Amino acid sequence: MARENSCLSRIAAGAAVGGALGCAVGAVYGTYEAFRFRVPGLMKIRYIGKTTMGSAAIFGLFLGAGSLIQCGK
Repeated sequence: MARENSCLSRIAAGAAVGGALGCAVGAVYGTYEAFRFRVPGLMKIRYIGKTTMGSAAIFGLFLGAGSLIQCGK
């Protein structure tokens, strides 16, 4: 029982770290792209937010999956 709980907390921690890293990368990349493609006015905020959330979800998913794989060993 203690091992399962430890594994679950490692998966959650991996997903949280991945989400935080994805937010940072997505915000930087989204800002760069918004200015590169000359997104008009307040649409920049929406574009940056969309890129940030998408990147956070993908990074979180993959780091959580990696932590799950490591728990099996």
